[in-house]
Amino acid sequence: MNHNPHQDATRIGEELAEEAWIDVIRRMDQVYTELVQSQETLEAKHRELAQAHQFTEGVLAAMTDVMVVCDTMGQVQQVNRAMVALTGMPENLLTAYRLVDLAYSTQGRDCLLNRLANANAEGTDIEIALTSHLGEPIPVTWNVSALFDSQQRYTGFVAVGRPVGELKRAYAELKKTHEALKAAQNQLLQAEKMASLGRLVAGVAHELNNPISFIVGNTHAMQRYAAKLRQYLTVLHAGELPATLAALRQELKIDRLLADLPSLLDGMMEGAERSSAIVNALKRFSAIETDTLQCVDLAEIALRALHWVSQASPHPVSTDTRALTQPCWVTGSPNQLQQVLVNLIQNAYDALEKTDAATLTLSSQQHEGRILLRISDNGPGIAAANLGLIFDPFFTTKPVGKGTGLGLAISYGIVEQHAGTLTVSNADSGGAVFLLTLPAARG
Repeated sequence: MNHNPHQDATRIGEELAEEAWIDVIRRMDQVYTELVQSQETLEAKHRELAQAHQFTEGVLAAMTDVMVVCDTMGQVQQVNRAMVALTGMPENLLTAYRLVDLAYSTQGRDCLLNRLANANAEGTDIEIALTSHLGEPIPVTWNVSALFDSQQRYTGFVAVGRPVGELKRAYAELKKTHEALKAAQNQLLQAEKMASLGRLVAGVAHELNNPISFIVGNTHAMQRYAAKLRQYLTVLHAGELPATLAALRQELKIDRLLADLPSLLDGMMEGAERSSAIVNALKRFSAIETDTLQCVDLAEIALRALHWVSQASPHPVSTDTRALTQPCWVTGSPNQLQQVLVNLIQNAYDALEKTDAATLTLSSQQHEGRILLRISDNGPGIAAANLGLIFDPFFTTKPVGKGTGLGLAISYGIVEQHAGTLTVSNADSGGAVFLLTLPAARG
């Protein structure tokens, strides 16, 4: 069989051409696929970039602080809405200025230039006023931070500022609220003190009744004595005979009257002094005290509070104060500490109202530079669920009209102000135990 070389070459060329086209088509498909994938990746990156840009724009728009982005020459490149709102100038006008040109005063420009010259270094906040669209100063506190590119080359800075007027208004409002809170707290403290004082009125009235009755009785005797002395002196000045005067002197018992006068006057003075002391104690207790750093005997205050509460109590309670004989010196407010002890002892008396053989025990000790005063009773104690709530404001287990729920809460606050602690627990033998701890007075 004869072969034609020309035909063979043509056939081989055709086969090679076909394979080349197939390879080209295959490569075109591959390139197209890669282009599609690149397009999809590019679109995904574009979406991510748009989302990031939108997020950044949202953050900048939501900022309440003003923000200015500048280049290395201090030319404004971008501002946020807060800056536009603060100055009253549109963004395209603001970006026509350098940041220093927006400063209100020459001193402010110099200060800002000095700060920008050291933008690469960490610095403190500076207060520089901007110029509003009306030409008025706007005090602003600025913080300047440097900007760097991916090669860590300095490309500009960001200045973030907060209007000082806003801070001053916020501080003024905070101060006003704080003062109102302090005033309300003082009023609440005084109201609770008056409530405690009201409960002691009956006992104080009994205390005042004894010396006042003594004064009234002696005053009646003094009136009788005065009448007799007046009668005797009238006869004396009329020039009667000595025998008549002697008889009248014996009849009116002038000698015994004169001998009795000193004791009557002493009794009246004692009654008046006792009444005055009670009234002064009440005045001190009810007054708003200014000197809260006095050296006071906590044991004496406790005994005085116990005396007042016991006088006002309608039911008898046996008290044991044998472990409260030594002075317990602390530093603080006598009135406030007395209010605390009146509240604690009054609560104990209320808890013992329906207890047979009711007993209240007060004891004290000094331990590691602190005074510990314990007030315990043999009443029903405090429910376990209420132990954690006992010092909460307005919490009370008493019937309506018998407690405000503020006594123990205020007492807890007073003790804290005196750097002390006030805790409550139930005794193993029954009854509640309040433990008051205060720093012992130095010296």
